[in-house]
Amino acid sequence: MHINEIETPAVLIDMDRVEANLTRAQAYADRHGLRLRPHVKTHKLPELARRQVALGAIGVTCQKLGEAEAMADGGLADIFLPYNILGPAKLDRLAALHDRVTLSVTADNAETVDGYAGRFSPEHPLTVLVECDTGAARCGVQSPQDAVALARRIAGAPGLRFGGLMSYPPQGRTAEVNDWLGSARSALEAAELPPGTISAGGTPDLMRAAEIPVATEYRPGTYIYSDRMQVAWGHGDLGDCALTVKATVVSRPTAARAVLDAGSKALAADPVPPPFEGHGHITDYPDATITALSEEHGVVDLSRCDRRPGIGETVRIIPNHACVVTNLFDTVHLVKGDEVVGRPRITSRGKLW
Repeated sequence: MHINEIETPAVLIDMDRVEANLTRAQAYADRHGLRLRPHVKTHKLPELARRQVALGAIGVTCQKLGEAEAMADGGLADIFLPYNILGPAKLDRLAALHDRVTLSVTADNAETVDGYAGRFSPEHPLTVLVECDTGAARCGVQSPQDAVALARRIAGAPGLRFGGLMSYPPQGRTAEVNDWLGSARSALEAAELPPGTISAGGTPDLMRAAEIPVATEYRPGTYIYSDRMQVAWGHGDLGDCALTVKATVVSRPTAARAVLDAGSKALAADPVPPPFEGHGHITDYPDATITALSEEHGVVDLSRCDRRPGIGETVRIIPNHACVVTNLFDTVHLVKGDEVVGRPRITSRGKLW
């Protein structure tokens, strides 16, 4: 199948760029003695997760239980689920998953730890890491002392095993993150609870991961495809972006305005940091700006373009945020050059529970 035969809107994945992105990251991790545990939220494809493992990743990271179940169904055997899992129904599913794969989870509060402890047994203990807020102001215990207290609670539960520390660090503050995690490690060692794993993550600082030497593991996600957001934050350039959305110009109401058949249901509506603007980069018309998205329409300002697309012309768009785009489509088209080499179903699309 030639890419010209693909109905729009559609997601195209440049497999040569994917391979280059994966190889570059794995080589960096190997060079610095870091275990790589990629986050699958970006691609949601077992095929690509298996390729990441084949290149040297120790396993994968999944954000939600449904996503982890889909990856287990796809043959992934070592899964980290860095999320507070709460409630009897989810704990039953977690236990069933634990029987199938090597599994670890996180907690940042006593309620979550107690829920795990009530469901898992000493015969098959669940590994739990303490999530730490090292400055990103999302989930996580607030101090190294809090980390020690929660680690003690985990270690004291017969059905649990304390696995270490996990953080989603703020961008560009690697020295602060290293100090925080280093202090927590020292406090845990003093409490005779040495952390076996110290896990950090995030694509923007992937090529600075070695600046957190206390970390033993790194969890990048978007690096496999990249997107405008990552480029704006300093990770690579637009030439590294493997995911594009193919769209068709369906209207030209004025000489300076085009309308695409890709709106918020195809491109998502995430803003992008400077120096970029708009809702995506049209590769053949780099001076065009996608100024607005409704559900099914993308409005394009062509006023800065010397050459302008006509009605019926197809274009390819590098989105602002590839991870969200993946979750908007049932399938993607894997391409090499102009040929489609695969059309896998996104098995964990919508697995938000």
